[in-house]
Amino acid sequence: MATMIEENGPSTHQYQVSPSYQARQKLEGLLNKNMKIRMTDGRTLVGLFLCTDRDCNVILGSAQEFLKSSDTFSQGEPRVLGLAMIPGHHVVSIEVEADSLEDVPGFGANH
Repeated sequence: MATMIEENGPSTHQYQVSPSYQARQKLEGLLNKNMKIRMTDGRTLVGLFLCTDRDCNVILGSAQEFLKSSDTFSQGEPRVLGLAMIPGHHVVSIEVEADSLEDVPGFGANH
């Protein structure tokens, strides 16, 4: 359901899209894009963004886990997780792979 606000002037019609609708559209554009999520315990998960909920929990498909390393140049071997749920309160940062964003409206090279 699209939330549209219509403002009627004397001879013009102007449509504004609500901020929550715009945010939802951007989020939907990120579906099936590669994401890197850093967690509070130092682990990093990389996988395809499948869904999220009101509590900011994130579901990644084809996920791999990278453990925190004392050597910043070496991330070590990834552990294959498959489908993973990351609780929102454990998310420190989320990065989306840059080349997968080129075809997403609002996330092009000019942003």
